[in-house]
Amino acid sequence: MKEENSANDLRLRTKAFALRIVRMFTALPKTTEAQVLGKQVLRSGTSVGANYREAYRGRSRAEFAAKAGDCLKELEETAYWLELLEESGIVEVSRLIDLKNETNELIAIFVTIIKKARENGRKKVEG
Repeated sequence: MKEENSANDLRLRTKAFALRIVRMFTALPKTTEAQVLGKQVLRSGTSVGANYREAYRGRSRAEFAAKAGDCLKELEETAYWLELLEESGIVEVSRLIDLKNETNELIAIFVTIIKKARENGRKKVEG
C-alpha cells in the first residue's frame, strides 16, 4: 500500500511540476530568445510526468527502469534550460529558485528509483 501511495504522490508531483513549467513559460517575455529557450523547457519539463505514467504502467522492472531513466534525462534537460534562462538574464534568479529546487529534488528521487529498480532486477536474476 505504501508503494502505491508514493507512486500516486509522484504522479501528482510530476503533474504539478509540469503545470508550474507551463505557468513559467506563459510568463516569459515574448522575445525570440526567451521563447526559444522557453519552448525547450516547456517540452522537457512537461514530459517528465508523461514518462513517469508510462513507467508506472510498465510491463516489467526493466521497462519501468528504462522509462524512469527517460524521466531523469528530461529532468536533467529541464535543469539545463532553466540555467540558461537564468544565466542569460531572461528570468531573474529569484523567480526560478523554487522551480530549480523542485527540479533538483525530482532528479534525486529518480536517481534513487532507478538505482532501486536496477538492484531489485539484479536480485531477481541472481536469486
